Amino acid sequence: MLSRFGGGLGANYWKLWASSAFSNLADGVFFIALPLLAVRLTDSPLLIAGLAIAMRLPWLLFVLIAGALADRLDRRRTMVAVQLLRAAIAGLLAASVFFGFENLVLLYAVGLILGIGETLFDTAAQSVMPALVRREQLPTANGRLYGVEIVANQFVGPPLGGLLMALAIVSAFGLSAAAWLVAALLLFAIVGSFRPVREGPPTRIRSDIVEGLRYLLGHRLLRTLAVMVGVMNLASSAAFAIFVLFAIAPGPMGLSEPEFGVLLTTGAIGSIAGSVYAGRLVSRFGRARLLVAAILASAVSTGIPALTPNPFVVGASFVVGGSAGVVWNVITVSFRQGIIPDQLLGRVNSVYRLLAWGTMPIGALLGGVLGELFGLEIVFVVGAVLIALLLLAREVLNDDVLDAAEREAEEGRLARAQTDTTKPPLAPPTAPPV
Repeated sequence: MLSRFGGGLGANYWKLWASSAFSNLADGVFFIALPLLAVRLTDSPLLIAGLAIAMRLPWLLFVLIAGALADRLDRRRTMVAVQLLRAAIAGLLAASVFFGFENLVLLYAVGLILGIGETLFDTAAQSVMPALVRREQLPTANGRLYGVEIVANQFVGPPLGGLLMALAIVSAFGLSAAAWLVAALLLFAIVGSFRPVREGPPTRIRSDIVEGLRYLLGHRLLRTLAVMVGVMNLASSAAFAIFVLFAIAPGPMGLSEPEFGVLLTTGAIGSIAGSVYAGRLVSRFGRARLLVAAILASAVSTGIPALTPNPFVVGASFVVGGSAGVVWNVITVSFRQGIIPDQLLGRVNSVYRLLAWGTMPIGALLGGVLGELFGLEIVFVVGAVLIALLLLAREVLNDDVLDAAEREAEEGRLARAQTDTTKPPLAPPTAPPV
């Protein structure tokens, strides 16, 4: 039945899609509940930012190992294991809150463990997609996946998490645990093996990581895109690490916890539109123009709170920023999946994420320090300026360059396929694969 209504994407893809729906519902509830719980324990911008630092630090310290593992292990099994870990952590946190043992150190530890799991899960998830659908289906598949992620993570999860926090803290973490468990079961139902084919003698993880580093750092366009995302993530992490203090009463916006959750759904409205119309927008305007537009929109949505605490204006800016962010992701993720060889995909994605996401804990620390020293509004100004400076690199974002990189990757695949059909059979391995 899944394949009948699946638009040719296949049953395995739709199991991944359904799993993503439950997983992102859990994310949306849990990651609104965690900072709201922290706000009940402290009003220090630096200590609140510490929670974001703990959650994002693994993207700086662990992501390269996660990428090497994604190219060694069965990617589906890795995703299942992480979902089970998430469910267990959320359940333990719910029990701790129920018995009154919550404190900032515990929240930091939870954030750090879940952050490590996120590096493993996200690297495996992006690397598994080309094994589920054909290459020409990647933009559609990614767009639909982003759509359900946004609805669950940003549209349903935050207001539900805010409401549950206002009613009973334990219920927010308990619901997250249950949703992550269902997500694991759906992933377990995906049929097939998703362990990359490795040729040649066994290698060490260090050499695997170096190979991924060399590929990305030697690819000018991928390297440029990764650095640009890194700057955007540094700036937005600085702004939104302390945004809860700006939004929740007695902060300038003066929102209640449920109202804060509703505000965060505004980004989802734009994100849903971006996921639906990304393909059409690319056909009409081209990828390069849309990437430049995404930079402008990100700068605006990051800086607006410095100009006004009006929730309707801030929410409108989040709509624009959410739409542009998803269009950027659909374009760049599909591009990476289309040109990177499968046996390198996990490692190259992890290096890309190191440059793109490794800046987030640095940004959160920057936001906490600036907010502590100069006030919350200056954090939004600095973030917007940093993102706007990326427009200086707009000449690099060229449709001809993107098309040329895809043609070169396709020629490389054809050459490797021809070599594989002409070379003699391999002798039986003398050692088990690693």
